[in-house]
Amino acid sequence: MSRSLLLRAAAVGTAAAVVLTTASVTAVAGGRHDDRGSDRHGRVTTHLVPTLAGRATLSADFLAEGPPSGAQASAANGRQGPWDGQVIPGFSAMVDNGDGTFWAQPDNGFGSQGNSADFLLRSYLVKPDWDTGGGRGSGSGEIEVLDHVSYNDENHVLDFDIVRGDTEERLLTGADFDIESVVRADDGTLWVGEEFGPFLLHFDADGTLLEKPYELPGGLRSPQNPYLADGEEPTVRASRGFEAMAGVRGGRYLYPVLEGALVGDADQRRRVIHEFDTRRGAYTGRTWDYQADQEANVLGDAFAVGKDSFWVVERDDFEGPASVTKRVYEIDLGETDRDGYVRKELVLDALRVENPRGIDAGEGYGLGETYALPVQSFETVLRLRDGRLLIGNDNNYPGNAARNPGTPDDTEMVVIDLEKQRTRDDGVTVIGHRGASGDRPEHTLAAYEQAIVQCADVIEPDVVPTKDGVLVARHENEIGGTTDVAEHPEFADRRTTKTIDGARVTGWFTEDFTLAELRTLRATERLPELRPANTAFDGLYQVPTLDEVLDLARHSETCDGRPVGVAPETKHPTYFDSVGLSLEAPLVAELRANGLDSRRAPVVVQSFETTNLRELDRRTDVRLALNVSASGAPYDLVAAGDPRTYADLVTRAACGSSPGTPTS
Repeated sequence: MSRSLLLRAAAVGTAAAVVLTTASVTAVAGGRHDDRGSDRHGRVTTHLVPTLAGRATLSADFLAEGPPSGAQASAANGRQGPWDGQVIPGFSAMVDNGDGTFWAQPDNGFGSQGNSADFLLRSYLVKPDWDTGGGRGSGSGEIEVLDHVSYNDENHVLDFDIVRGDTEERLLTGADFDIESVVRADDGTLWVGEEFGPFLLHFDADGTLLEKPYELPGGLRSPQNPYLADGEEPTVRASRGFEAMAGVRGGRYLYPVLEGALVGDADQRRRVIHEFDTRRGAYTGRTWDYQADQEANVLGDAFAVGKDSFWVVERDDFEGPASVTKRVYEIDLGETDRDGYVRKELVLDALRVENPRGIDAGEGYGLGETYALPVQSFETVLRLRDGRLLIGNDNNYPGNAARNPGTPDDTEMVVIDLEKQRTRDDGVTVIGHRGASGDRPEHTLAAYEQAIVQCADVIEPDVVPTKDGVLVARHENEIGGTTDVAEHPEFADRRTTKTIDGARVTGWFTEDFTLAELRTLRATERLPELRPANTAFDGLYQVPTLDEVLDLARHSETCDGRPVGVAPETKHPTYFDSVGLSLEAPLVAELRANGLDSRRAPVVVQSFETTNLRELDRRTDVRLALNVSASGAPYDLVAAGDPRTYADLVTRAACGSSPGTPTS
C-alpha cells in the first residue's frame, strides 16, 4: 500500500469506543477559526463561541386585548380555548427598531386554516427587559407588549372572500393568511411572506393591505391557495410556503424561501430561494437552491447580513431532548457547491450556547451552564446593530412544551454574542462512537448531533448499503433490532435468514430494502436493557444516509472551533461483495461529493477487513484504519483461506517496513 494504515484496537467481539491521538486524526484547517500558532503543549486556536448575553420571555398565557380567540384550537398542556382575548402564540418574524423595541409578528394562530378564524393577524410592538445574569444593568427578563397594528383589507384589495369581509375594518384572520416573515422597506411599508398562497403581501405601516397579493410564477400554489382551480394539483405542500424571507437594498429586493421541498422534486432536501423586485412588483426569475440537512427539515427565517449573504434558520420539527437541528447557517448567493447548492456555513447551533453568567438558569430543559433553544418552532433570527444575534420562537400555543413537559412554552427572545475564545489542543481526539449512543438511539442524526454538542471531535457511523446501493448508517445490515420494521406488516415477508461472515442471522436486512422503503421505518434503541432512557426516542428518527452524516459533520464545528471529523466503518465488505453491493465505490463517491476525498480531510475510513482497505487505498487519499480484535481474524482472510489472525497482523514482522500495514 502507498501509505500506512492506522490500527484501532477493539474489545473481544465488539467495536468499543476509542480515543485516538492527534497523530492519528488531525483536524484540517478551515472553518470559522484562526490559528495563531502553537507551543510545545499543542496548537492554540482562536474561534468564536456563541455565548448567552440576554434573555427575556413573555408568558405563554399572556392575552392581548381583542375578541376571544381559540374556540377551535386543540386543547393541550392543560389549556383549553376559547380564551378571553387574543393569544400571542410566539413570534415568527421580527423587525428591529434600533431603540430597544421590536415589531414582532405571530403567524396565523393555532396551526391550521380551519381553527384560526378568530385569531387576528397582528404585529406587536414589544420591548424586552433583558436578563443579563444579575448585577447592574440586568433587567427583569420579561417582554413588555406596548402596542400593535392589525393587518386589514379596509381598501378592498382582495378579490376573494375573507372571514371578516362584511365588516368595515375587514381585519385579516388566521383563516385568511398564514403570515410567517416580514421585511420593512425604507418607506416604512411592510412586506410579509405567507404560506397559504404562498403570497407576498404589501402593507402600509399601519397594517392596511396596499396591493393584490403577489403569487409565485410558474403556477406554484399550495392546497390553501384561493385561486387554485378545481382539479388543479398543488405544487407547494401545505404549510411549506414563505416561512423565511430576507430583504436587501432598503427592501427593494426580497428573497422569500420556500420552507419545504416542492411536490415531486427529485431531491426532497432542496429548498428554493426566489428574488422579488419591489419596484417592479415582479419576480426577477432568478432562483437559488439550498439543501437542507434532512428531508424533513424546514427553513424558519432569513436575515440579510450582506449584499448577497443571509443568515438562515434551519430546524427540525422535534422539541425538547428530541431536538436535532436548531441552527443558523450563513449562505452567500454567489457561492455554490459542485451540485449547485448555495454553500452554507454554521453561525450558531442553538442547542449549544455557553451561559457563563447563569442567565435564567432555572428549571427546564436547555436552561443551565449550556443554554439551548430546543423548541419545535425556532423561527426568528436577526443581526442587531451591535453585531449580536437575536433569536426567538413561535410557541404554537398551547401545543409546545419543550422546556417542561405539560407546561406550554413561553415566548422567548434571546441575544447571543459570538465571543472569541482561545483553545489549546490537548493532543486527544474524542470519537463519538455510533454518536452519543448512551443518550440517543445509536446511528441516528440525533445521536451524532448530541455527540457534537458533548464536544466529540469525530463522529463514527457504521455503513451498510440499501438494495439500490445507497449507504446508510446502521450498526449491522440486520435491522430488526434497530428499527420498527417488525411493526410494518407490509414488510413481514422480507424476514429471512442469511449467512453473514460465516454466522447465520435471522431478521430484516438493509440490502433487501430500497432507500425509499427504508425511509418509512423509524429507529429504535438496540440495547433497551442497558440504555432504557433511549427508548423514549423510539419511533422518532429516520435511518440516515451516509451523505446526511457527512453533511452534518462538515456543517458543524467541534467545541474548539475545528471541523468535525468522520470515521465511517465499512461493515461486512466481503459479504456485500458477494451480493453485488460493494461498499468502496459508493463510499468514495459520497466523500467526493462532500469535498472530503483528500488526505487533509478530517476523515478516517475503518474496517475489520484488509481487502477492502486495499481497494479503498487505490480509490481515495483519505486515511484508512484497520480495526483489530483481541481474537479472531479478518473475514476476508478467513474466506480466502489465509491463516493469519489479527494478532499476526499487528506484529512488527508482519507489518514489515511500513508499521501498521498488513502484508499481503
